[in-house]
Amino acid sequence: MNRLTKAAVVALALATTAAPMMAQAQDHRGDRREWRQDRRNDHREWRQDRRDDRREWRQDRRDDRRDWRQDRHDDRREWRQDQRRYDRWSRNDHNWWRGRSEFRDYRGARNGYWYAPGHGYYRVEPRYYGYRWRTGGYLPSAYRSYYVDDPYFYNLRPAPRGYRYVHAGNDILLIAVATGLIASVLNDVY
Repeated sequence: MNRLTKAAVVALALATTAAPMMAQAQDHRGDRREWRQDRRNDHREWRQDRRDDRREWRQDRRDDRRDWRQDRHDDRREWRQDQRRYDRWSRNDHNWWRGRSEFRDYRGARNGYWYAPGHGYYRVEPRYYGYRWRTGGYLPSAYRSYYVDDPYFYNLRPAPRGYRYVHAGNDILLIAVATGLIASVLNDVY
């Protein structure tokens, strides 16, 4: 075979193998370029979504705060209206309880019994009759169920969460419902 033929065969062989390899290399570069562009676009969209989420979160927080303030304002207004609507307990008026429905069966002090307005008389252990309750003490569980029905009448603020006002003899106690811990004492109410 002469040289020219050999050169033509080699050129033909190179052309048949090199052209697809070149095309494949160009396709690979193009694929990589597209992949990078897609990745940039995805990252850009992710950042935009994150910005939108943060913006919505801040707006929701503002709305929640606004709603909370409005609810608190409404609660205060209702509490003030309730305060005005109710006639009040007065330490100076010894007959304040007369005519009130929760005192309809009240007949005065009875030995061995306490009276809880709205609940009636209930028997008391002798050691607690005439007992002076103090803040930081504990009310026995037998006497924790005599809740004050209308704390506003006694000029009391609403009890905090987890606390209730309770009648204990002539006193009103603010106790922790779970433990009976006495947080506040209003002595000699009636």
